[in-house]
Amino acid sequence: MSPRLFPRSCLSSHPILRPLRVQRRTLIAAPSPNDGPLLTRRSDRALPEIPSSRKLWLRTLPIFLSIITLSTLAIFNYQKASSSIVNATLYALRTSETGKRELGEQVYFRDKFPWIWGEMNQLHGRIDISFGVKGTKGRGVMRFKSIRKTRMGFFETQEWSLEMEDGRKLQLLDETRDDPFKHTALQAQS
Repeated sequence: MSPRLFPRSCLSSHPILRPLRVQRRTLIAAPSPNDGPLLTRRSDRALPEIPSSRKLWLRTLPIFLSIITLSTLAIFNYQKASSSIVNATLYALRTSETGKRELGEQVYFRDKFPWIWGEMNQLHGRIDISFGVKGTKGRGVMRFKSIRKTRMGFFETQEWSLEMEDGRKLQLLDETRDDPFKHTALQAQS
């Protein structure tokens, strides 16, 4: 484009060809705590200083880690408590003669939020759990231990006992009867 063909006023009036003008505004300091109410706020004001958060991190990191640890433990315990193994053992305890005699009716977890102690490793064939139970007559701790000797074998119950609050340990696995957990969810999962 030649300046002779187009006058300078024509070039400067066109929005695309107009040179960019930089606006220069002074920065306004951030309001201090005693300045009173802020009625208008300019977008180009200076930002307030951010205090160092190193001390805050050092104080809150243990709290964060403890919350994460407790949440993880609660999630894994919930997974154990809602497993078919725990449901099958509770059902077998409810239908057991010894369980009915010692605990009474309405056998369920002792606590509102039950804690399942021990290992529940179905993949490697090891189950060794215990948890509190209660009924209308009494309370106790039920222990269940079962192993799977071969990779494609069935689980074999080694211990199924009920320890009452008074210290008596009752064997619920009757040697004269068949394993009460055969053909239940424990066998279906192996």
